[in-house]
Amino acid sequence: MLYVQNNNNKMDSFELNKIIAAIILVVLLILGLDKVSDSVFHVSKPEKPGYKVEVVAQSSTGASESIEKFDIVAFMAMGDLDAGKKIFRKCSSCHSIAKGGGQKIGPALYNVVGRAVGGVTEYKYSKTLASYGKNWTFEELNEFLIKPSKYLKGTKMAFAGLKNEADRASVIKYLNQNNDNPK
Repeated sequence: MLYVQNNNNKMDSFELNKIIAAIILVVLLILGLDKVSDSVFHVSKPEKPGYKVEVVAQSSTGASESIEKFDIVAFMAMGDLDAGKKIFRKCSSCHSIAKGGGQKIGPALYNVVGRAVGGVTEYKYSKTLASYGKNWTFEELNEFLIKPSKYLKGTKMAFAGLKNEADRASVIKYLNQNNDNPK
């Protein structure tokens, strides 16, 4: 009697070897193409970078201080008093600019240029601003207004900042104009 075994449900070893060989071939093909494309499309680093990255150092108080000398005269020349008044409207929901104006969410900003940072006694500042120990100069205001929370970490001021230099210069001119003794 002849006995025939049916292997329809079982995969023989030859089929398994073909599958494993196909997987290995695909992996080798991908790795090989990666090496070939790196040599064909090699990109060399430029001798001179396309843009200059300004190096910024951190002081012990957490405030950024530019290493390069900042030309405040040229910066302030970009500002426009009328534009500063318009741009300051963003600030007026939290700050008063009027002489004798009261405190709002933020401190009154009349006489802010030249005043000590955290210098309004009627306002409760964050510990960072209260202990900063500097005055609001044109340079300090410029750096602060770029992004307050980044310049002085720990400040309560949630303003996103003014990225445009001319806008910052205009606001600083407007703040300076609203002062008993403009600088």
